[in-house]
Amino acid sequence: QEQLVESGGGAVQTADSLRLSCAASTRSGYTMAWFRQAPGKEREFVATISGSGRFTSTADSVKGRFTISRDNAKNTVYLQMNSLKPEETAVYYCAARGSGLVSRKPEDYAYWGQGTQVTVSS
Repeated sequence: QEQLVESGGGAVQTADSLRLSCAASTRSGYTMAWFRQAPGKEREFVATISGSGRFTSTADSVKGRFTISRDNAKNTVYLQMNSLKPEETAVYYCAARGSGLVSRKPEDYAYWGQGTQVTVSS
């Protein structure tokens, strides 16, 4: 059973930056992703990265501002978030896919972390 632990969330101002981390408990090499969920809204895809790190996909709403990366030696995936906006206030979740290529669908991911809160104030 893979366990994922997110960290790095917090309260920031508009246009600030944060870097989220997601540490996996067992093996590296899974396709990983970040999703977010604001109160009263559905879970939303943010970014995904292949097991090797060679392939990534980012939601249009964050393209150019958010970057997903990974360090397989540390079993850790990162989400660098720049120029944050108040509407991006949400709980950010890390997810791992047991097998398969990058995907934007939450139902394709078998393992989920508990989430880390990101609050952006204006």
